[in-house]
Amino acid sequence: MPDIIQLLPDNIANQIAAGEVIQRPASAAKELLENAVDAGATSIQLIVNDAGKALIQVIDNGKGMSETDARMCFERHATSKINTIEDLFRIRTMGFRGEALASIAAVAQVELKSRKADQDIGTYIEIENSLVKKQEPVAASFGTSIAMKNVFFNVPARRNFLKSNAAEMRHIVDEFIRVSMAFPDIFFSLTSNGQQVFHLERGSLKQRIVQLLGSQYNSKLVTVQEQTDYLNITGFVGKPETSKKTRGDQYFFVNNRFIRSAYLNHAVMGAYQQMIPADSFPLYVLFIDLDPAQIDINVHPTKQEIKFEDEKIVYAFAQAAVKHALAQFSITPTLDFDLDPAIQQLDAVSKPFTEEKRAATASTNIYQTFTQKHQAHFVEPSQKSELRHWKDFYDKSESSQLQQGIETHREENIQQTTFNIQHASLPLQVLENSSFTQLLNTYIVASTNRGFILIHQQLAHERVLYERYSQVLQGKSVASQRSLFPVTLDLATPDAVLLQELLPDLQQLGYQIEPFGKDAFVVQGTPADLEAGNEKAVMEKLLEQYKHFSSDMKFSKREKLVRSLAWQHAIKPGASLTEKEMRILAEELFDCMHPNTTAGGSPTFIEFRKEYVEKMFGK
Repeated sequence: MPDIIQLLPDNIANQIAAGEVIQRPASAAKELLENAVDAGATSIQLIVNDAGKALIQVIDNGKGMSETDARMCFERHATSKINTIEDLFRIRTMGFRGEALASIAAVAQVELKSRKADQDIGTYIEIENSLVKKQEPVAASFGTSIAMKNVFFNVPARRNFLKSNAAEMRHIVDEFIRVSMAFPDIFFSLTSNGQQVFHLERGSLKQRIVQLLGSQYNSKLVTVQEQTDYLNITGFVGKPETSKKTRGDQYFFVNNRFIRSAYLNHAVMGAYQQMIPADSFPLYVLFIDLDPAQIDINVHPTKQEIKFEDEKIVYAFAQAAVKHALAQFSITPTLDFDLDPAIQQLDAVSKPFTEEKRAATASTNIYQTFTQKHQAHFVEPSQKSELRHWKDFYDKSESSQLQQGIETHREENIQQTTFNIQHASLPLQVLENSSFTQLLNTYIVASTNRGFILIHQQLAHERVLYERYSQVLQGKSVASQRSLFPVTLDLATPDAVLLQELLPDLQQLGYQIEPFGKDAFVVQGTPADLEAGNEKAVMEKLLEQYKHFSSDMKFSKREKLVRSLAWQHAIKPGASLTEKEMRILAEELFDCMHPNTTAGGSPTFIEFRKEYVEKMFGK
């Protein structure tokens, strides 16, 4: 039997390897930007066309390459960063594996032009499908220009899996922000289809944060700066009022490398405990600097996940440093560096939290600024015996205005008040003469033919809105109302790119939004069933919800938009409803095709059968 195992040709091996390194145009942009940083550049330009599908070009004024190095850099595992295995534990550069340029050359048409400052002539190279097509001397400025054209031109299946231009551009902007955030002493620019998106002059970290994330943060950043013999942590965190309902504007860097770490994020969230609502997330841009021997960055293809030798020390120090920073600005009442025994192994911080500062901070009555409406609903275990006072759990006020989104233009006379759904062997019916009661300004109680049901007003409204918006995007018409006073949205660049992508579907849903200059839009109208006057906040929250939409399943852009809109516009817990509004909501819920759950699978109501309730009372 003949031998069947053979070595793959280099071009095929490179295309396979590129699948991990170059997942989309943004991956290539990240690698090229990091190469420019490693080259010692003080000016880096990123130019993209067609969201990187047609062109990604990075121009820098770094040290440049010789003729030999310019050719060698496209070979697999060719690098100037390491020579021995020990070097892996001393890495301070962004790249080190020697995979990126070889992977790019395997899936795109590449043109490189480079010259060292001490040479008169540069080198020009054309590569396609890992093969050198041309190499010749050329007049060039010192530094390097590398252009990647027609990504995945030779791997059609990979190219077909790329998303829309707007979606791919958002990924490029995200990578650009992460690299440029880490190096505020370098000039960066991003140009897309001939229009400049970012122009970032060299400056301080705070200036770079404001340039990238928006001027609204300029006066709301708190400095973090702590040093020990083990590690240093610097950066900025946002004041509590900058927190958002969705994750975003959260950046961790280790030795100037952007990383993702749920563990360290939990540490920062712990520092904000009792300062922001439980479902909110603060802004932070934090840099951890420590001995490279204490971390392993070679555990993930994109190097965005790393391992620490002692995670507990890093966790405890990160949390204590953020608490210390907030305490110095009288934002938090106490600071405790003994939260974790591991922190005791660290030397004292450079600016210890003195007893005088502790007393001064503890004396400030900051908790008065946080009203009860910002706290999560909960019942202490000791309160279980007090459930007999159930009448204290809800407000009997006769009427109130609906705060979020429910239709109020229904006809006054409701002819049908009996709602049927197939929930078990017998159809469940809300009794025609049932009254509707609201508990905790969150739940709706109604009598049924089998007992009673408890409806969650937000989840029920989410189901109603989800089906309504889905029908609109399938062609059902929707009324729109013009705003008497159009609202201008000034967005951060990433949000402007996202909104531009969503405009066609938003217009179909009844929004009238028009571009109004760079990163600005005008809201001329909204769906007729939404309350006017809060357009700016609604759109900003919608963009945040969409950006950080999370699910174990992959959804289309429209599905994500519909789910995000349903969540955004649904009645929230705490909104007081009249009996008429509760009745309308219940009617609309049971008119849905799938009333039992939200689109995400959460139950919209719970049924309490008579026999089950009687059993609880020993009957």
